[in-house]
Amino acid sequence: MKVSIVSPEKTLYKGEADIVKLPGEKGRFEVLNGHAPIISTLTEGTVECVGVEAFSTPVHGGFVQVMRNEVCICVEV
Repeated sequence: MKVSIVSPEKTLYKGEADIVKLPGEKGRFEVLNGHAPIISTLTEGTVECVGVEAFSTPVHGGFVQVMRNEVCICVEV
């Protein structure tokens, strides 16, 4: 699935991932290919992308939108 992680200053990551692990308000959760559409807030923790190009970054909060195998993550780092 396509993933983009942006902060107010710059784009942190743009690429493909098999799994995206996120620090949600009610606990960590994962987004897999074919995930139902959601919008969720994020808390302090680590955002991880698992796949050919692994990526992780600590975040202080933000939100995520999942729709049609695209994951858009806006974070404060």
